[in-house]
Amino acid sequence: MDHIIAKHKAKKQKRQYFTKDTEDAIVRYNNSTCEKERSELYQTYIHWPYYKLTENIIHTFKFYNTDVENLEDLQHEIITFLLSKIHLFDPSKGAKAYSYFGTIVKRYLIVYNEKNYKKLINNSSIDQSQENSSDSDHNSNPVLHHKNMVYEEEYEWGELTFNGLGEKDRLSLFIDYYVSHCSKNLDKLFSKEEDKKIADCILELFRNRDKIDIFNKKALYIYIREMMDVKTPNITKNAKVLYSIFQEKYLYFLDTGEFPQ
Repeated sequence: MDHIIAKHKAKKQKRQYFTKDTEDAIVRYNNSTCEKERSELYQTYIHWPYYKLTENIIHTFKFYNTDVENLEDLQHEIITFLLSKIHLFDPSKGAKAYSYFGTIVKRYLIVYNEKNYKKLINNSSIDQSQENSSDSDHNSNPVLHHKNMVYEEEYEWGELTFNGLGEKDRLSLFIDYYVSHCSKNLDKLFSKEEDKKIADCILELFRNRDKIDIFNKKALYIYIREMMDVKTPNITKNAKVLYSIFQEKYLYFLDTGEFPQ
């Protein structure tokens, strides 16, 4: 399938890669019993959108805790998984192919990254333990803490639809999108340099939310003031701007099950 990727990369890239034609091809693929037709449909209409979907999600949500040297190896692994579940897509249930398969990719990567993060933590703990055991001046090991995410590996990803997600899952996926969207558009959202820095500090808390144990207003203000010297009213002003964006886009997300463009 590398020749398909190379062919598309050689062309001028279209912004929309996962279109209605892609969804129609997936439906035709599932309805066909002819292996030749299915192969042609997949190579012509499906493989490239799957490739771009995995690529964009990896980079948009920064799923970089991997054990592969080349991210394309991970992409091909996910594409293989998507192909094994393609028959489960049913447009009559109201799901759009882009959202349906995009959600599967996100959940696959969440579990994959969580596993690799735990490996990193465990290896760090072992290394630290060995260092401490050889050092007579230290009698205890540091404790590395990481909150467990709400995603469970046992979930049947192939049957996943937006309506099948729990509330925490929906919110967590949306926050990843929201932080990425706001980070890319700071220059458009805020004209003053200080406001951009304050907003970025707020977003940084969301980026690292799994490592923060206390979520109350006072504690968050303290966190932000530790990152930069700023008065409380300025934090509140910029937080309100970010909150209005969150509210608008989250309502759309809940209504449609899709990330706003």
